[in-house]
Amino acid sequence: MAAATEDQMQPEKIEIELDAMKVEEEEDDEHDSKERVLQRYFLQEWNLVKSLLDDIVSNGRVVVPSSVQKIQSIMDKYQEQGQLVEPYLETIVSPLMQIIRSKSSELDTRSDEILEIIKPICIIIYTLVTVCGYKSVIKFFPHQVSDLELAVLLLEKCHSTSSVSSLRQESTGEMEAKCVTLLWLSILVLVPFDISSVDTSIAEDKSFGVGDIAPLVLKILGFCKDYLSSSGPMRRISGLLLSKLLTRPDMGKAFTSFIEWTDEVLNSKEDSVVNHFRLLGVMEALAAIFKTASRKLLLDVLPTVLNNVTVLSKSNAATRSPLLRKYLIKLTQRIGLVCLPHRLPSWRYVARTAFLSENISTGSTQRLTPDHAGASVSQPENLDDQEDEDMDVPEILEEIIEMLLSGLRDTDTVVRWSAAKGIGRVSSRLTSVLSEEVLSSVLELFSPGEGDGSWHGGCLALAELARRGLLLPRSFPQVVPIIVKALHYDVRRGPHSVGSHVRDAAAYVCWAFGRAYYHKDMKNVLDQLAPDLLIVGSFDREVNCRRAAAAAFQENVGRQGNYPHGIDIVNIADYFSLSSRVNSYLQVAVSIAQYEGYLYPFVDELLYNKICHWDKSLRELAAKALAALVKYEPEYFVKYVLEKLIPCTLSADLCMRHGATLAAGEVVLALHQCGNVLSADTHKRIAGIVPAIEKARLYRGKGGEIMRLAVSRFIECISSSHVTLSERTERILLDTLTVNLGHPNSQIQNAAVSAVQQLVQSYLIGNDKKAADLISKHLKHLTDPNVAVRRGSALALGVLPYELLIAKWKDVVLKLCSACMIEANPEDRDAEARMNAVKGLTSVCETLTQPRASDPGNDDPSLLILIKTEVMDILLKALDDYSVDNRGDVGSWVREAAIHGLEKCTYILCKKVGTNSEGDGNNDSYSLFDSNLANRLIGGIVKQGVEKMDKLRETAAKALQRILYHETVTVPFIPYREKLEELIPNQEGLRWAVPTLSLPRFVQLLGFPCYSKGVMSGLVISTGGLQKSLKEASFSALLQYLGEGEANEQRSRESAMCDDILWILEEYKKCDRVIVPCLKTIEELLDEKMFLNQEAYTLSFYKGVVDSLAIELRASKIFAKLEAGVVILGYIASVSEPISKQAFSQLLSFLAHRYPKIREKAAEEACLALVRNKTLVTEDKIERVKDIITTPCWEAGMELTQSQKLELCELTGLEHGVVFRTRNRTVAVARTMTASDENASYSALVDSSGF
Repeated sequence: MAAATEDQMQPEKIEIELDAMKVEEEEDDEHDSKERVLQRYFLQEWNLVKSLLDDIVSNGRVVVPSSVQKIQSIMDKYQEQGQLVEPYLETIVSPLMQIIRSKSSELDTRSDEILEIIKPICIIIYTLVTVCGYKSVIKFFPHQVSDLELAVLLLEKCHSTSSVSSLRQESTGEMEAKCVTLLWLSILVLVPFDISSVDTSIAEDKSFGVGDIAPLVLKILGFCKDYLSSSGPMRRISGLLLSKLLTRPDMGKAFTSFIEWTDEVLNSKEDSVVNHFRLLGVMEALAAIFKTASRKLLLDVLPTVLNNVTVLSKSNAATRSPLLRKYLIKLTQRIGLVCLPHRLPSWRYVARTAFLSENISTGSTQRLTPDHAGASVSQPENLDDQEDEDMDVPEILEEIIEMLLSGLRDTDTVVRWSAAKGIGRVSSRLTSVLSEEVLSSVLELFSPGEGDGSWHGGCLALAELARRGLLLPRSFPQVVPIIVKALHYDVRRGPHSVGSHVRDAAAYVCWAFGRAYYHKDMKNVLDQLAPDLLIVGSFDREVNCRRAAAAAFQENVGRQGNYPHGIDIVNIADYFSLSSRVNSYLQVAVSIAQYEGYLYPFVDELLYNKICHWDKSLRELAAKALAALVKYEPEYFVKYVLEKLIPCTLSADLCMRHGATLAAGEVVLALHQCGNVLSADTHKRIAGIVPAIEKARLYRGKGGEIMRLAVSRFIECISSSHVTLSERTERILLDTLTVNLGHPNSQIQNAAVSAVQQLVQSYLIGNDKKAADLISKHLKHLTDPNVAVRRGSALALGVLPYELLIAKWKDVVLKLCSACMIEANPEDRDAEARMNAVKGLTSVCETLTQPRASDPGNDDPSLLILIKTEVMDILLKALDDYSVDNRGDVGSWVREAAIHGLEKCTYILCKKVGTNSEGDGNNDSYSLFDSNLANRLIGGIVKQGVEKMDKLRETAAKALQRILYHETVTVPFIPYREKLEELIPNQEGLRWAVPTLSLPRFVQLLGFPCYSKGVMSGLVISTGGLQKSLKEASFSALLQYLGEGEANEQRSRESAMCDDILWILEEYKKCDRVIVPCLKTIEELLDEKMFLNQEAYTLSFYKGVVDSLAIELRASKIFAKLEAGVVILGYIASVSEPISKQAFSQLLSFLAHRYPKIREKAAEEACLALVRNKTLVTEDKIERVKDIITTPCWEAGMELTQSQKLELCELTGLEHGVVFRTRNRTVAVARTMTASDENASYSALVDSSGF
């Protein structure tokens, strides 16, 4: 038994050992070289980079210039993640720098050639510097002592080369070579030997003294001084090089010389661009020197530099340049640090390390050891006093701190940020008393009289002090209330507000607090800050502020620990959920409000700050958010919130009364939905809000429109809540909504329609007299001269309930049918009114035929017959509404609404057909929906599916899809249903708006006579339109259809298409919207050598087209139409048939057209016809005819003379009176052409060009 047990345990033991080995291997992998860990991110590109580098190293130069661009493009992708490239820096940089080092030794013999080798390599290295930073790259530069002179020589050669890349798209390497060489020198000047002992030129210079500056150093200084005037990156790198060079112990004389030069530059009065960049370079170099040099070296030059900084900060140059002010602040703070000895203040706050297990455990405060009881290192007061007495504070320090405090008020963020860091650094070397004084000065920046810049700078300074432990917990009572104010800082300025940067910085302060302080010291502070942080995180207008506040809250919860519901709230208010303002207001805030301590602050924020916000969308969201919070404590909203909102609806401030009106309506509706019953007095006060607004005339003047929107929504809400209304109040509300329905603003109309629907449903059902009056009023308004009134009334009729419509249903349906038709008077035409009438008509039909519990199956047959005979007919006619105005194809709105209307009315009729057929097989219900109606329905929708508007094609295709595959209603009599189902499958996600997907499917319907004419009439509009991509897709679909199958089938399809085109030319005679694209389509087909098979149908097609052109082109002024017609006549004239003579005769007539471009085109086509068709003119006369046609300079506007016309007619055998009859006008008639005709002609010419 024991042996068996041991055998059974053996496999388990092996598995455990294997698991342990696997874990060890994973740990080894985890702690393996950085290159291996990161290779999975960079491996694919690294192979390419490695091959390119190997090629460069093996050849000692860049052989293929494109390899540099390839490496650059790869590295640029890592600009924000340079750490991924760092493991490969040594492999990349070291061999490249060795090439530069070896080539630099050959500069004396062939400098130009060597520079051309070095420049591309420097481009690669400098690209790495921009990705990873110079500190990471220069670690791999060679730094032998002998390299110093080589680098200076290389810099000298680069310096003498003028840059030619300023106007080129790609760099030629001059700038990169200088930058890389300067960085190389910044390493080499740190050699631990006296530079004069390295400079070989000193051995030959007998005049060099012991205290003189080495020539090598003079060269470097000269180059750096030149580059300090540069606008490129050489300026910054030169400052870095000078800071390394001049702070050497053996550079005392050079340092003094440079400071004297900077004094001259800073005191220069020259006002030029070069001097401005020189000032920037000098300030940057001085800041770098003051950061690197020893305190002893800098104390001697400190008064001179500080004086220059003080003078320069008050100059015009500093006023104009934020960058110069930033460097001034940076240098000022470093001067202050030099003045003060380096010390670690014993009074500063030192937070203890917190552990995650300690933070997440409940009751952790009870388990803390005595060592954790204190969070800050505090010293006895007498020790602090002793330090205060021992510390010698320089007199200039007060001036320095004052300059830094003024920097916190600067107008530019970069300056304020630098000043804030300066305040933190300087304060870290002060005593506790002086630091408290600095803190007091910072807190003065938050006074009411200060601007947003001061508040922002103050917040940054407080964050820096907190991060460095210089803001002690005893100052929290002063600081925290100010931070709370900063979190809500928002100052209105005209049509917008400022303060988002202040709120962002205040959130940063809260974030710094969470990182800097121990949880015992932060407990009370977090209780104060948490509601305000979540208010900003949920309700702030700007997404960056919402995310910053949420990040600060998350940091405090994670580091302080044991905060009630902290983890739950962090999961709710995450980075992504706060990206949408709507989601933040209506989801995140509502979810957080369920936790204790947040509901009342949230309600107060919405009530006092957000419903009166200057942004209208924010007020609307605030009203909805208030309503969403009602469910947590309805009584509080009844007794407190409503009492605050009702008086505010009459506020003098537009924003307040708009937000209050919206919020009052939303809260009342939410209370009703929660089952809360309001008192009679509250009902009376709520019902009196709209009459009070009317009485105060608050619809007038600025803001009247948004008040109408708010009032409409308010009426909708109180109607849904069944607030008790008096008869007078009902009448006032109805009158208000009637006026809003007639408003030209569509948003107001839609809001009024929704309100009418609820108001009528709640208060007018059962009152026959009021209902009849209301319907009669809206029916009368359908013919009102004011188009806005017609629009609103049509929509209002569509939302009326069955109980009101049933009394006058026939009048309503017929009146709406009339309103769907294009008005006879052009002045009265309005596409939006017709669109609303179509929508209203559809809604009325649905309302009248919907099943009712009282009488589920007793539909009036006369209603159904009216829908079939009148409504369907009107909706099918609406599909032909192609009205155009200055907004474009406004008729498309009507057509789209008609498609939806036809679909819904089809379901109404087919439901009745299906119901009756199941109940009684001998009825005549199929007459409600017959094959003729099905044919017209599908044909009309299919036509919209091939036209030029993407949205309409998608609408039509989806409507057909729903009709074919409806789950509950079967639509009968659809011709060729199987083919339609094959072309329009029951699949979701098909992109019907894409012409390359939809058109090839619909074009297949050309093979069915019942659909072909509709499809072709829609297809020619797409094929002959101006949109290139649509033209190509539609025409290729048509050619593909015509080319499929055997020859007989192709001829059959071509013949059917000819008949369809001739039908279009006849059906849409003189309708340029269709005729122009149709002619262009014919032209495109002729270009593709169609209709050349000499069949009987082609000859009849030619004759029909020529006859149609004779009508269409006569007296036409549309350039595109004329041009297409001339080209078609040229093609037909080229055919060896009797019709060619007639076409040629018409073509010649255009040689005398009023438009020079048409005359030129006609001449060109006539010459081509003569070449193609030898039967038009006898062979001996062809050359003379060509001479007459080509003699005039058509481009210059010349015309044929009368003798040339007569000769041309004689040579071609045509009658002069027939060919040139269009020019038989008197000069007087020509002179009486109106300016409008000329403008119309020019307009047509411009339109044809696609503008």
